Amino acid sequence: MIPFDYQPLTRMVFGPDTIDQLGTLAAQLGVHRALVVSDPGIVSAGHTQHGIDSLVKAGLTTCLFDGTRENPTTREVDAGLQVARDFQPDLLVGLGGGSSIDCAKGINFIHSCGGHMQDYWGVGKATADMLPMIAVPTTAGTGSEMQSFALISDADTHQKMACGDKRAACRVAILDPKLTLTQPANITSLTGMDALSHALETYVTTKRNAMSVAFSRESWKLLSEAFPRVLANPQDLDARASMQLGASFAGLAIEYSMLGATHALANPLTAAYGIAHGQAVGLCLPHVIRFNGEQFGDWYRELYALQAPHQNGTGDGLVKLSDYVSAVLKQAGLKDRLSDCGVQRERLGELAAAASKQWTGIFNPRKINQSDLLSLYENAF
Repeated sequence: MIPFDYQPLTRMVFGPDTIDQLGTLAAQLGVHRALVVSDPGIVSAGHTQHGIDSLVKAGLTTCLFDGTRENPTTREVDAGLQVARDFQPDLLVGLGGGSSIDCAKGINFIHSCGGHMQDYWGVGKATADMLPMIAVPTTAGTGSEMQSFALISDADTHQKMACGDKRAACRVAILDPKLTLTQPANITSLTGMDALSHALETYVTTKRNAMSVAFSRESWKLLSEAFPRVLANPQDLDARASMQLGASFAGLAIEYSMLGATHALANPLTAAYGIAHGQAVGLCLPHVIRFNGEQFGDWYRELYALQAPHQNGTGDGLVKLSDYVSAVLKQAGLKDRLSDCGVQRERLGELAAAASKQWTGIFNPRKINQSDLLSLYENAF
């Protein structure tokens, strides 16, 4: 049994129209000035103003920073930090996808503790208490709303920095599935694959424990059943609700279990080629499942057996799980070969070297080296 220390840090408020409670929940924290961190797409969808209206109705003064972009970098964090320094908030609200929530956390680190984003790369490096945060995710993907980590890229080196501290965890996460109905189809596909990869990777890491396994299992059950339904009918609110809850449970699993080789492989693809994270993890995941399955196949078979609709006919549950991921990747309209993503074969060695330096690789259940990572890239090519 792996020891763990479980203390819920984030209040989870789930259900349709719960965004209307944002102002009330903020007021309960005893705050008065809210900096809302969002992005232009969420602003255009009307969700940002919906949240701001709720805050204003509750008597809070608000300011909007809508300069977040996908895979936020130190550049966006610094821009938001300037807005925070001018406005002097006592609450941060991350309203949008995981990028908006991570950007808000990044702003919080520097605004509350000083220095630069690079100073917080790692775990437990906050030097002071941080401002309270509320997360309102509009996608079902990263699970950042339930984590104490912000994933921020260095704008110069493109290195993804995982900056984690328990003081960075959100006080409240508002999970309103109605907000996910406006996602473009490609965002639904990419974030869904990301969430699915989190459920599967957290279940088998070296840090897995009784608490993380419980979240991973429930996340898998929700996501694996709901994701194909959402892809077939994007307006299926019940399926959207399952996706959002499943993504948040997977985020909780990450908090207590970490990730593995799939994310080690995916990050260099994003850094070198700009391949969307959900595309990168979705493409690599089936190959990692089979690689890990040579030693830890029973864990994958356990997960597959949890979802009765997938048990069609006879056959190895490990193979069927890998095939399920490949099938849903195609249903999502995403590419299943690196060669189709513009990756050159001659650069696979360079990518493997970069993947071998990724933090998440050390938590992979099967020990993995640069040669193994190269083989996985070649299989995916």
